[in-house]
This record gives sequence, structure tokens and C-alpha cells, in this order.
Amino acid sequence: MAQGTPVKHKKKTKSVLKNIRHSARRAAINRMNRTRVRSAIRRMRTALNAADAAGADKLASATFSEIDKAIRKRTLSENTANRYKSRLTLALNVLKAKK
Repeated sequence: MAQGTPVKHKKKTKSVLKNIRHSARRAAINRMNRTRVRSAIRRMRTALNAADAAGADKLASATFSEIDKAIRKRTLSENTANRYKSRLTLALNVLKAKK
């Protein structure tokens, strides 16, 4: 910004303050849901990279369930979630085929 340029601020009306509280609460919930999904995906990828077909197979249903919950909660878009599920399934099938 150029020096001396005034910065516009919203007045701190009741609705603005409520929107700030609401967006902060939603951001925390979205972060929690996104972290849960990413952790599940990370656990499954770790099992796949370790060539642990049995472990990855056990984690698959739980991981896909977390991804589907993220779709319902609008944390992930449906296309993104389906892409994750597809790639994980392909990797799992390749691992099963090797055994």
C-alpha cells in the first residue's frame, strides 16, 4: 500500500461482531475436519508405502468414511474427495495385485 492511503474498516456493529465470531468458529470446525481427513489419508498412504496390504485394507473403509463425512460437511468438494478415494483405491489394488 502507498503511504498515507487510508485503510477502510467496517464499523463494529452488532452484526459485524457476530459475523467475526461466527466465521472464527466455522474456521476452527473446518480446520478440525480437514485435519481429521488429512490424517486418515496420511495413515493409509503410510501403510501403502510400507507395502502393508492387510493394514491398508483395514484402513481403507475408515479413510473413505472420513472422506465422505468431509463431503457432507462441505470441508472437501465432491470431485476432490472422489479423486482422493480413486487414487487411494488404485494404489491399494496395485499393492494387492503384487501379493
